[in-house]
Amino acid sequence: MTPAKAITSTGDGVFSVREIQVGDPAPDEVLVQVKAAGVCHTDYDSLSWGKPIVLGHEGAGLVVAVGSSITHVAPGDRVLLNWAISCGTCFQCVRGNHAICETHSPVAGRDPLKGHAHPEGTTLGGTPIERSFNIGTMSELTLVRREAVVRIPDEVSLPLESACILGCGVMTGYGSVINAAKVEPGASVAVIGCGGVGLNCIQGARIAGALKIIALDLSPDRLKMARDFGATHTLQADRADTGLLQMAEKVRELTDGRGADYAFEATAVPALGAAPLAMIRHGGTAIQVSGIEQDLTIDMNLFEWDKVYLNPLYGKCNPTVDFPRLFHLYARGDLMLDEMVSKTYALDELNTAFEDMHGGRIAKGVLVL
Repeated sequence: MTPAKAITSTGDGVFSVREIQVGDPAPDEVLVQVKAAGVCHTDYDSLSWGKPIVLGHEGAGLVVAVGSSITHVAPGDRVLLNWAISCGTCFQCVRGNHAICETHSPVAGRDPLKGHAHPEGTTLGGTPIERSFNIGTMSELTLVRREAVVRIPDEVSLPLESACILGCGVMTGYGSVINAAKVEPGASVAVIGCGGVGLNCIQGARIAGALKIIALDLSPDRLKMARDFGATHTLQADRADTGLLQMAEKVRELTDGRGADYAFEATAVPALGAAPLAMIRHGGTAIQVSGIEQDLTIDMNLFEWDKVYLNPLYGKCNPTVDFPRLFHLYARGDLMLDEMVSKTYALDELNTAFEDMHGGRIAKGVLVL
């Protein structure tokens, strides 16, 4: 067992930097030295999951050691860590729904521990501790299954601080546009909320060739960032605008009186769960990207007529297809990653990172280990 510093939570809202012990990889496992870990709203929520965990589900680093059956990576390789690993053979995987694998997904699977490395591989005080979303990236070392590791090609000059955010926020926003909604060239798109996920919806729409990309947010600073990432129009929202119905009128004015072809909600505000339905035309598609899980009251008139409402997980990620594509888009200059990392923090500065995130002062924060 090797000692490593990690941020752990007791499950009751408290976290601290502790020393954990990390074992050697089993035949189908990889030991990774984490160099950078993204900070996400889900990480903050995980503090109150009611169980001890190692925090973090976005990460990138260097391979330290591999199990005897590992062939796709080797010690020294730069790798991206991916939390939604799939078995490839279950009911959902054979239908292309890799992010909701019934065998391994920590979100959709029937047994949340099935995607973990062997349970005794990570311990705290001699007791096994679960890694958040199977990977627990806010740790100097992480022991993961083979499917959780994607090699970053040598020819792609991608800083690990930028690479780490691909593993959740970037994939969720980009994938919701490309994989779930399948936005086509010339389409009109509205994006509600211009934080990390919303900005990736915007650049996903730009990459897809959308003609009009309308960004909505309360913050003028975030709207400026939205322009930088590809928005063609920006609308500053008002907290008094219930359900953003007034903003929906402005979206219609910008889209020939019909409404957008697609609208994406990326605020995580339950009261705005139905807002994208108000933004789209008849026959349009609304996508709830932010993972709202609270009860909602929806005026069913918003569904008229022939509207579709989607709630995809992780942008319907297929790691073996999507991440190589994202590496290529970055190398080509189409995918903005460096610009999204607003600030970096040390491992013991997580509380500051959370404060900056909740205060809307950053697009994305990253812990540098």
